[in-house]
Amino acid sequence: MEEIQGTVEEIVFQNEENGYVVAKIKSNKNIITIVGTIPYIIDGQNLKLLGEWVTHPQFGKQLKVKNAEEILPDTLAGIEKYLSSGIILGIGPVTAKKIVEKFGEETFDILDNNIERLKEIEGIGDKKIGIIYESYAKQREVKGIMVFLQTYGVTPNQCLKIYKRFGSESINVVKENPYVLTEEISGIGFKTADKIARSLGVEIDSPYRIQSGIKYVINEFCAMGNTYMPKEKLFQDASKILSVTKEIIDKNLYESALDGKIKIENIEEKDCVFTLPYYYCELGITKKLLTLAFSNYDALNIDIEKEIEEFEREFNIKFADCQKEAIKGAVDNGVEVITGGPGTGKTTIIKCITEIFEKAGMNVVMAAPTGRAAKRMTESTGREAKTIHRLLELGFAADDEAMVFSKDEDSPLDCDVIIIDEASMIDVVLMNSLLNAVGIGTRLIIVGDVDQLPSVGPGNVLKDIIESKCTKVVRLKEIFRQAEQSLIVVNAHKINRGAMPILNEKDKDFYFIREENQNIILNTLIELINTRLPKFNNSWNKMQHIQIVSPMKKGPLGINNLNVKLQEILNPQSKDKKQREYRNTVFRVGDKVMQTKNNYSLKWTRICGKGEAEGIGVFNGDMGFIESIEEEDNTIDVIFDDERRVTYEGMNLDELDLAYAITIHKSQGSEFPVIVMPVFMGPPLLMNRNLLYTAITRAKDMVVITGSVKALKYMIENDRSFERYSSLKWRISDILSKDIFN
Repeated sequence: MEEIQGTVEEIVFQNEENGYVVAKIKSNKNIITIVGTIPYIIDGQNLKLLGEWVTHPQFGKQLKVKNAEEILPDTLAGIEKYLSSGIILGIGPVTAKKIVEKFGEETFDILDNNIERLKEIEGIGDKKIGIIYESYAKQREVKGIMVFLQTYGVTPNQCLKIYKRFGSESINVVKENPYVLTEEISGIGFKTADKIARSLGVEIDSPYRIQSGIKYVINEFCAMGNTYMPKEKLFQDASKILSVTKEIIDKNLYESALDGKIKIENIEEKDCVFTLPYYYCELGITKKLLTLAFSNYDALNIDIEKEIEEFEREFNIKFADCQKEAIKGAVDNGVEVITGGPGTGKTTIIKCITEIFEKAGMNVVMAAPTGRAAKRMTESTGREAKTIHRLLELGFAADDEAMVFSKDEDSPLDCDVIIIDEASMIDVVLMNSLLNAVGIGTRLIIVGDVDQLPSVGPGNVLKDIIESKCTKVVRLKEIFRQAEQSLIVVNAHKINRGAMPILNEKDKDFYFIREENQNIILNTLIELINTRLPKFNNSWNKMQHIQIVSPMKKGPLGINNLNVKLQEILNPQSKDKKQREYRNTVFRVGDKVMQTKNNYSLKWTRICGKGEAEGIGVFNGDMGFIESIEEEDNTIDVIFDDERRVTYEGMNLDELDLAYAITIHKSQGSEFPVIVMPVFMGPPLLMNRNLLYTAITRAKDMVVITGSVKALKYMIENDRSFERYSSLKWRISDILSKDIFN
């Protein structure tokens, strides 16, 4: 870190919304370019800056500002120049001169402590005093908040958010209960709030601290895919973080429950602790799913045997018995689940079911959890499929801040049949929203591969529904004749059964390159994607058609390192390409990128193709390429696979990652022509059959695995995966056992 002091010579760019600036500073006769978040910066302002030097490929050396402190002028000429700059509304050059002539070196003291005395100056009345006071007070408040909070690691951007939320009471609110920041300000977690609290002398056993810490521990546990936390596990984890006794945690746990902040429920003779959102989502799914499953549906005048035969003749196929069962089940039941691995005909079944219902004059809608999955569904069926978010019509609430679905219990989807694909990816929050929008009498068909990884979000929805036996379930096991020609399909089923795959068969689509050294594996991955595979099939574009997936983020073969290495080879730095560094990532025009969390407020514009011209919402797993970087606006434009253009401002860049290599979890719901995967020994929880199976089923034309045979065998033999704590199956089974619906 370097500290410099200087005068603002020129403001090149300023975003008033988030405080981001690009400016020229004069320091010791040198002109320096600075970039960073500095609210209320003006020409002529004296600043003390703390930051680090970075080199921009186009604009050269710059100081990336981490902290900024204003140094008020102490000469009469300096004070007059400062007031004349327009930084305080209501004071221009003429008024500034009069103020300095009247109050001299006491000017700032007058502004701070006795602003009413400005009335002693001709031309300043009550109205003008009000304007001056409001402007000066607002700046003083924000600067005071920044000085107070930046010591604790709170960023300038977060300081502005705190001020916008709490206004003049910001410091008082934080001093009274710093932990309120964890609930009110995005990006501030328990550890930051705890650091502030300890510095302010908040007691270690303060109820504010303990209850905030309990919520933090539960949320961290649920971030791993769980919907609740066993109480005993909560005691263990919270004791380590909070350094207090089990009795103190227990007391605050039940106080939180009494205040309605959490729920404690006994499940199978164990106390379980829920945050409210996941608790009510599981209740909602249980109630609506059972209501749909046991509702009376209108009998359909469909000769199902005849319709199946006609479809078989038209497409020259022969359905297996289990596939016919799935088609008939969709007609006979209000809710049906169809599950099966690759090559078992799920897509063909969806197409047949859709045609049968449409012939009967019924309105069928189709959806999937991600844009990529919806696009594949559209291509394979020839009918429009939407993301579930688009189907439910995501939009702004009346206050223009909260995001809501327009389709819900009061405004259900207007259709007769809903078909949902890639259901293994659906978490409890999205499933609850979907079921809320399904009207009574509407048929629901849920399709997915239960052997794939569960959703990134909380819950194990597809598996829980299947195992609860609350509705018709059809398991597809027979591989279609065409799929038997693909080793990708054959090997996926072999791996799922715990058997070694067939490797390196001539003219097939599944290859294994044996190598033990991780550095050599890394070089092999680069060589495969950059030269060998494009040379093998010149229709494969190395950026668009070949995807590297890895079990983990860290290490030589983790995606963090792979993305840096692949970016150097596939999209190297160039004078012709603008780039932007954000934290530890360099984003460059042409980079392959992925959205890493759901953002319901990001706006998009469709550049071509069908569908709405514009909308909101970009979701976890969406992939695209950087189209442009605008330094003056501090923005990055990304074109996603479904032809949507999204503009990212600085505050949203933490949601964007390079995607030359992605984790297997993030590949869910996607299909790529070629999958390339390193296999190497790592943490047992990431070295399992489920993960390997999911990875290879993402490939359409070819799989290439490179690495250790020992690691490959270990993954296949290890059928243990991280246990998810979910109570959905228990809730459904509990109600069914009471025979309420019969």
